[in-house]
Parts: sequence; structure tokens; C-alpha cells
Amino acid sequence: MAETASFIIYGIKNCDTVKKARRWLEENGVNARFHDYRADGLDDALIQTLVDKQGWEALLNTRGTTWRKLDDAERTACNNADAAKALMLAHPAVIKRPFLLAASGESLLGFKPESYAQFVAEVK
Repeated sequence: MAETASFIIYGIKNCDTVKKARRWLEENGVNARFHDYRADGLDDALIQTLVDKQGWEALLNTRGTTWRKLDDAERTACNNADAAKALMLAHPAVIKRPFLLAASGESLLGFKPESYAQFVAEVK
């Protein structure tokens, strides 16, 4: 019987930070399943889970290329949870990544090796 993943790491496979996080998990023997927003899908339920765990403001990557490419009207309209969720569904690359979700329900946004080490140790 296959072992169930202790964590799910959400992101986009060609993102350098996601690659670093996935490599760290593998090198540290952490059982994690990868969910690519583009390949594996993104729907209202998943977006709501992410927002519930971290808040829409934290999830919205306003420093990335995708955000900068949006027109002023789209950026200005993104001023509440519903608008942010709609924008994230339309443009998954605007979601800050990686998003690490533990089987226990706890989550961590972004990647720093020391943060991952502490998070993994605390939730295992």
C-alpha cells in the first residue's frame, strides 16, 4: 500500500522557488505530493482553502511579473477576498508560492530552508 503524503506543496513547476522547496523536501526525506496549479488544476474550493489558511492579502503576489502585467483596472479592482480569488483563478501565477499544506491542516507560505525545517519538525 502506498504511503500517504504528509504534505502537499502547491505551486507552479517552473517557478525557481518552488523547485528549491521541492528539492529541500526531497533531500530531507519529507513525504510531499506536488500540486501544480496549471497542470493539476485550480478551482473555487482550492482557492478558498488557501485563503482560509493564509488570507487573500498574503496569497496575492504583488511583486511578480504576472501582477505587473495586469492593467491598472484589474489591480485596483483586487481589493477584497472575492476579487482576489477571481483574479487568482484567472491568473494562477499571481498566487504567492510555494504553499505547503500539512495533513494536519497547518500551512506555510513561501520558502526559506530554516522555516521549512521548523515547520516540518513542528507538524510531524
